[in-house]
Formats: sequence, structure tokens, C-alpha cells
Amino acid sequence: MTDTETLHLTVRIARPAAFVYRYTAEPTHLPAWAHGLGDTVEQVDGAWVAHSGLLGRVTVTFTPENDLGVLDHYVTFPTGETVHNPIRVIPYGDDRCELVFTLRRPPGTTDAEFAKDAETVAADLARLRDLLENEGPRDRPRE
Repeated sequence: MTDTETLHLTVRIARPAAFVYRYTAEPTHLPAWAHGLGDTVEQVDGAWVAHSGLLGRVTVTFTPENDLGVLDHYVTFPTGETVHNPIRVIPYGDDRCELVFTLRRPPGTTDAEFAKDAETVAADLARLRDLLENEGPRDRPRE
């Protein structure tokens, strides 16, 4: 693996880390906040498939449920290329947390493309924060 540029995008959410983890770990919630990944998500033959006009049909594989706040996922594009997206929910006191998304610059990505990817991820994280803080999810995370 060659070294690539890495950018850590962070958002603070005024909700407990366990709540944010449970909501964010549920694949069916992705369309509500992760517009950069897809407009819809469904389970097809045991795999989670997201559909987006921008990316096409992508398969998303999630890290198993854990107590560490790890929400990593792997996105496999129609080309067969797979990208690992590390995400962490980090407690920040009892009633707040930080969500950190590590964006890695793929080889051959232009400055403009990488900046656009970062902008998309930042917008998704802000949407998640706003959903969980202000509106509250319509469908509560499982306890």
C-alpha cells in the first residue's frame, strides 16, 4: 500500500456516544444522513447495497457491532475497487460525543476531487449531527 494523504473530519454531537453509535450503525438509517453514499440502501442476498446517482450501485460491508465505537465500513464500487472508511464515535463527557471520519485520498485523485470528497463527508456528518440533535431520528435506535 502506498502512502496517501489522510484527512480527519470531525463533528461533535450533543447526544451520548452509545446513542449515536446505535443509530449510525444501523444500515437502514444511511439514506437519512449519508447522502454521499446513497439515496437508498437495501439488503440483497445478505449484503447491504446502496444506490446513488453519483456512485451507482455500491456494496457496503460494516464492521461487526462492538463496544468501542468503531463504525468502519468498506464500500465496493461497480468497478470492483473497495475503499475502507474508518469511523469512530468517541465519548465526550456523558451526554456528548465526537464522530471522526478518516478520509484517505485514493491514488490518482486530483486536489479538486479530494476536496469535493471532503466536502461531501463533512456535509453528511453535519446532517447526522442535525438529525440527532435537533429533529431526533424518526425511528429510534435499538437498545
